[in-house]
Amino acid sequence: MRPLLLMLLISSSSATSAQSPNYPPTEKHDTVDTYHGTSIPDPYRWLEDDNSEATKAWVQQQNQLTHSFLQEIPARPVIRQRLEKLWNYERFGMPMKRGSRYFFTRNTGLQNHSVLYVTEDLQAEPRLLLDPNQLSPDNSISLSSWTPNEEATLLAYSISKAGSDWQEFRVKNILTGADLPDKLQWIKFSRPSWVKDGSGFYYSRFPEPPPGAALTQQNKNKRLHFHQLGDSQEKDRLVYERPDQPDWGLSPHVTDDGRYLIIHISLGSDPKNRLYYQDLTIPNAPVVPLIDSFEADYSFIDNLGPVFYFHTNKDAPRYRVIAIDITRPDPKNWREIIPQSEDKLESVSLVGGQFICDYLHHAHSLIQARDLEGKLKHEIPLPGIGSVYGFGGRRDDTETFYVYTSFTTPAVTYRHDLTTNTSTLYRKSGIQFDSDPYTTEQVFVPSKDGTPIPLFITRRKDIKLDGTHPTVLYGYGGFNISLTPGFSVSRALWLEMGGIHVTANLRGGGEYGADWHRAGTKLQKQNVFDDFIAAAEWLVEKGYTQSAKLAIQGGSNGGLLVGACMTQRPELFGAALPSVGVMDMLRYHQFTIGWAWADDYGTSDNPDEFKALLAYSPLHNLKPGIKYPTTLITTADHDDRVVPAHSFKFAATLQEHQAKDGPPVLIRIETSAGHGSGTALNKIIEETTDELAFLTWALKLKP
Repeated sequence: MRPLLLMLLISSSSATSAQSPNYPPTEKHDTVDTYHGTSIPDPYRWLEDDNSEATKAWVQQQNQLTHSFLQEIPARPVIRQRLEKLWNYERFGMPMKRGSRYFFTRNTGLQNHSVLYVTEDLQAEPRLLLDPNQLSPDNSISLSSWTPNEEATLLAYSISKAGSDWQEFRVKNILTGADLPDKLQWIKFSRPSWVKDGSGFYYSRFPEPPPGAALTQQNKNKRLHFHQLGDSQEKDRLVYERPDQPDWGLSPHVTDDGRYLIIHISLGSDPKNRLYYQDLTIPNAPVVPLIDSFEADYSFIDNLGPVFYFHTNKDAPRYRVIAIDITRPDPKNWREIIPQSEDKLESVSLVGGQFICDYLHHAHSLIQARDLEGKLKHEIPLPGIGSVYGFGGRRDDTETFYVYTSFTTPAVTYRHDLTTNTSTLYRKSGIQFDSDPYTTEQVFVPSKDGTPIPLFITRRKDIKLDGTHPTVLYGYGGFNISLTPGFSVSRALWLEMGGIHVTANLRGGGEYGADWHRAGTKLQKQNVFDDFIAAAEWLVEKGYTQSAKLAIQGGSNGGLLVGACMTQRPELFGAALPSVGVMDMLRYHQFTIGWAWADDYGTSDNPDEFKALLAYSPLHNLKPGIKYPTTLITTADHDDRVVPAHSFKFAATLQEHQAKDGPPVLIRIETSAGHGSGTALNKIIEETTDELAFLTWALKLKP
C-alpha cells in the first residue's frame, strides 16, 4: 500500500456529515423576467451586486461554512504538506531572445510569482529584472505580460491587481532596472507592440468605466492608440477606432521588419476576423482593409516585404498557410503555401527562414519544419504523446526554444539549432515526482450520436478494471480551445493518491478544426454535454470507476459543462467541481466581456437561442428534491471575466433544491483573486488542497 494513501485512509465520517449541512439563509426576492412570452423567476438577482453589504455578508457566511467543513477532513493536512513538497522545485520559463539578450522567468520553488531575469549568456548568472513578489505585500499584484523592444533596452510590462483582467502598462529601462514614469490604464486583452526604433508602442484600451463598475460593466468601444515614451496617457495618439462598431476588438502588431502595423479585428469570441494594415514608412498613411469581412480566421505569421503569410481556415477547416501580396490583394492572386492535411494545423511560426508547424494529431502535438514554399524538410521528434509550445523568434535567428510536456512529464525545455536542425536539452524539471508507475492511454468513445470522442486516461500501469478507482473526468468543450496533454502538480498528487485522471476532448473545442468547434456551439451546444456524459458512462461501463467514485471538473466554460451535466444526469456522478462557471445562460451577456461569447452560446434575445439556452442553463435546470452530487463550487471576488454572481446564484439555488438526504453543496469564494491568471501560489496551494481533500471525502477514497 502506498504511504500517502495509507495516511489518507483515516475515516472522515466522524468529521463531516454525509447529509447537507445547515446552510446560511439566502433571502429570495420576487424578481421575474419575461423572455419571448416565458416568465423566468430570478429570486437571487440581488447577489449580482457584489458591492452590496448583503452580498458581502452572504459571501462571508458561505466561506465560513465551507472552510469549517473542509478543515475537518482528516486528509487535508497530509495533502497540503505533500502539495507544498511537490511544488517546491526550481522551474524556469522558456527563454525568449531579443537583440543580444535572453529573457526568462524563474521560480525557486514556493515563490508566489515567478521572477523575470535577463542575461546575454544563458550559461552565465542572470540578472534579476523584475520581481512581482515585491509589488504588493499580499502578493495580489501579478506580472501579466512583458515585451522588450527590438534592441532589448526597454521593457513594456503589464501588471494585474487581485486577478482582474484589467492591466496597467509600465515601462522599465533594462540596462538600469529603473521604471520610467509611463503608466497606462484601462487595458484588457491587449499586448504592447513596439515600433522598430523603440520610441513607443501600439496598444488598445477601453474607455474608463464609472466608479464602482470596473468589475461588472460591459467592455465595449475598444480603441487603438500609440504611446510615445515619456508622454502621459492622455496624449496618446488615436490610431484607429470604430464608434459605429462598438463590439469590434482591435489588436496591434508591428511586423518584424518594422514597416507595417497589422490590425487584427475580432468580433466577440468567434475566431473569424478582419485584417487591416498601415504602412509605417509613409507619414499619415491610411489604414488599409486587406481582409474586410468576418468570413474566416486569419492569423498573421510574418511578411517578406509586401508578401504577408497567414495561418487560416479559409476554405480549410483544419487550417493551412497562404501568402497574400498586398500589391495584388485580390483573392484570385492568393497562393497556398501549406495545404490542409488530415491533422489540424494548430499554429505556425516563421523562424530561421523556415515554417515550424504544430499539428494536432488526435489532440497531441506533431511538429514539422517546412521551407518557405511549404515543402516538408523534416519532423522534429518528440519524446511521446504530449504537447509542444514555443518556436518563437525572428526569421534570421539561428536558434529557437520549445517546451515539451505530457500528463506525466513536467515541462522540459529544448534549444533547437535551426542550422543543423537538432534539438538539445536546455532545462529539465527537478520536481520530486516519480512518473514511472503511471501511463497515459488514448481511447475513442462513441457519443450519443456516434461521434468518436477522444479521451486521455492517465493512471497507474498496474490497475485492475474493477470499478473501484476514484476518477476525475475533466473537460472544456468550447471557444475553439484545444485540450492537449500537460503536466500539473495537482494531477500528480491525484495519481499518487490512487486516482485516475481523464481529459475529454469534446466538440466545441478546437482539436479537429472549425467543423468540430461549430458542432458544439449555439443550437448544437447539447452535443458537448452528450459527449461528456458518454465519456462518463463509458468509464463506468469499462470498469475504470463507478458513479459513486466519479467526479467531474471544469473551469469557466468547463464550469458550465459541469453544471449542465450534473443537472442533466445527477445520478451519474459522485462529485462535481464547477470552477468560475458560466451558470446563468440567460443573463451572461450583460456583464463585462460576456457579450463576446454569443458566437458560441447565442443569447436569450433570440427566440430560438433562448429555448436552447433555457434547456441546459445550469441555474435554470435545478429542480427541488433532486439528489445532486456532492458539490464544491469555486469562484473569486475579483473575477471580471465570468462574474462571481454566476456561482453565487447557482450555489444558493442548489442549496435550496438539494434533496433533504442529499450530500453537501459548498461554495468557496477566493478573495483578492480573479478568473485564475496571476493567482499567487499560496492561494493556488490552498484551493488545490481544499479540492483534493473534498474529493477524498466525497469519493470515499480507498486503496
